[in-house]
Amino acid sequence: MGALEQQMFDMGKAARAAAIILGQSPRALKDRALLQAACAIRRDAEIILIANDQDVRAAKERGSSGAMLDRLVLNPARLESIAQGLELVAGLDDPVGQVSAHWQRPNGLDFTRIRVPLGVIGIIFESRPNVTVDAGALCLKSGNAAILRGGSEARATNDALYACLVTGLVDAGLPASAIQLVPTDDRAAVGAMLAGLDGAIDVIVPRGGKSLVARVQAEARVPVLAHLDGNCHVYVHSAADPAQAMAITLNAKLRRTGVCGAAETVLFDMGFDAGPVIRALLDQGCAVRGCSVIQKLDARVTAAKDTDWDTEFLDAIIAAKLVGNLDEAIAHISTHGSHHTDAIVTQDHAAAERFLREVDSAIVLHNASTQFADGAEFGFGAEIGIATGRLHARGPVGLEQLTTFKYQVRGTGQVRP
Repeated sequence: MGALEQQMFDMGKAARAAAIILGQSPRALKDRALLQAACAIRRDAEIILIANDQDVRAAKERGSSGAMLDRLVLNPARLESIAQGLELVAGLDDPVGQVSAHWQRPNGLDFTRIRVPLGVIGIIFESRPNVTVDAGALCLKSGNAAILRGGSEARATNDALYACLVTGLVDAGLPASAIQLVPTDDRAAVGAMLAGLDGAIDVIVPRGGKSLVARVQAEARVPVLAHLDGNCHVYVHSAADPAQAMAITLNAKLRRTGVCGAAETVLFDMGFDAGPVIRALLDQGCAVRGCSVIQKLDARVTAAKDTDWDTEFLDAIIAAKLVGNLDEAIAHISTHGSHHTDAIVTQDHAAAERFLREVDSAIVLHNASTQFADGAEFGFGAEIGIATGRLHARGPVGLEQLTTFKYQVRGTGQVRP
């Protein structure tokens, strides 16, 4: 066994041992660790921002895209938000031990279904240093040990933030190995995690670009919680309020173009005047790739290719199309969407309810921006990704989604006839 492989196996063993302790730890200890980590982030803010500046400068020298830089960069406001996220998670109910069902059978057997941690969670992510804290915090609060593997582009920032998490764990008397950061950029470490570290890892959560997620889904030998694409839609219905349609579309596309909840396609009902929204997008620097009808609204609109309807741009680019009615909008989303997040803008309650019912996405919204596809906005404190599958978890992966359940059955001597 090589040195790297041995190191990863040792991390797995340490995580498994820590998971046993965490699974039985009272809420007070877990919350103390989170609150002390928040204090450490504020105390070490200058150190963290210097480390982040080092990562950002290196990324710029490599010619990284604007979207990647947006995900990577920290500033005092974003760092304070990370610290506040730890405090929010500490304030959430502890899911471990919660009773989700209780019943008795005629034979006297007493059944209880309770929430328990998943065990050891491996998180593989790129660019986003906030994931180091969000993932560590959510795993800790839900009683899971975490093995984190961040991207090389955020190495210095991740190290600085991780040190704050360890400070919190040690202060609370919890194992420092409850949250571990893989100390190498060697891609072989990812392969070792995907293989499960000889049974040490129970679940893998990838957070990053399409190539990373595709690799994880193709190679993982343990369950995966992930989404491959965030091809999100805004459908402006014929009964949409023009001011709402304007505000929601601009926010959904341009608030942050590099997040998975950014709208990549806007569909306009033929009964709605799309011109003002299209011109506003263009005026704010967003390239619009439109169907033949949308092209006629402004000379700056370029022709959409067939592939544009299936593309997650993660940039100031949006595809725009005119549809005949709600049926066509739902059909388009069903054909080209990624089951992530889709929104309808309308004052027609019946149309909204049908959209919410029939669009098969993890998150569907009525009269709200797709950029609310975020665990913090759901009241989860944070999230470590958006799951678009249909098993176990769907939508923002927060505390509850990082637990499973078991049945406790209490008897008085019953035997089965």
